[in-house]
Amino acid sequence: MNMKVFEGAWSAMTTPLTLDGHVDEDALEKLIEHQIRLGIKGLFIGGTAGEGPFLPDADRLRLLRATVRFVNKRMPIAMQITDNSAERMIENLGRYQDEGIDIAVIAPPFFQLDPTDDFLFNLYGKVIEASKVSIGIYNLGPFAKTIVSPELLGRILDIPKGVLVQDCSSRDDYKAAILAAKARRNGTLAALCGDEFACVPYLRDGYDGVLFGGGCFNGAYATEMHRLVRDGKVEEAQKLQEHLNSVLYKVFGGENIACWLAGQKELMVRLGVFNTARCLINYSLTEECSKMIDEVLRDEKEWLFR
Repeated sequence: MNMKVFEGAWSAMTTPLTLDGHVDEDALEKLIEHQIRLGIKGLFIGGTAGEGPFLPDADRLRLLRATVRFVNKRMPIAMQITDNSAERMIENLGRYQDEGIDIAVIAPPFFQLDPTDDFLFNLYGKVIEASKVSIGIYNLGPFAKTIVSPELLGRILDIPKGVLVQDCSSRDDYKAAILAAKARRNGTLAALCGDEFACVPYLRDGYDGVLFGGGCFNGAYATEMHRLVRDGKVEEAQKLQEHLNSVLYKVFGGENIACWLAGQKELMVRLGVFNTARCLINYSLTEECSKMIDEVLRDEKEWLFR
């Protein structure tokens, strides 16, 4: 895989749904074209923002096949295969790895009982060995239900089939472990920052790009922040980050992120990309969030419609 594909902004793609909760292929095609216009370099489907763990198996497969068809080899596609055991993840690999994905993404198991580091290392190792495609590691750090320590993460990232780590930990010890693994891997491991509110320090310190759950609408901001940091204009990038944060809080329903996915999907409806703001996760739109989305549409046209 050409590692330059990770230099820029990736989208942890939000899944458009019909009112009855199934994948909306009409909106999905529009979404992919919209993200390409925003400068997105690659797609991660079936993640948290994509509601992958909440979709039925048939809809996950439908999402994958439609995404592959609409992308038509214009960018790489990563897909989450996470489950509670190596055996279930390998079963997911069997469903998806021959359908056109470039990377299978593993997050910490959703549920485990007192796993040791060696147990988790062997779990990841079994899945990685079984994969016919490259592997991405989704690092949630302290936010995961099953904790993968920085030391364990470093061990996992040393496995050669891994090409990507998405870091959503917001912790310096994980960042240090990832940068150390990148140095050991000598150009064969890419790191993408998943913290939409604080990506500039990660880009400054050596991460290759970003992978945002809000990439469906903030891809142009993310692409520009990456360019500014690469050009040595870190202060300008930080100013843009602060501006983006104000936009994110409006779309997500304030600093408590009360509306998160519902606000994001509603914005995509008003942009003419989604047909509904239906969510499988329990988020709903408040009246205040709806008003703030109107402000974003009024004030951010340059970034939203590129």
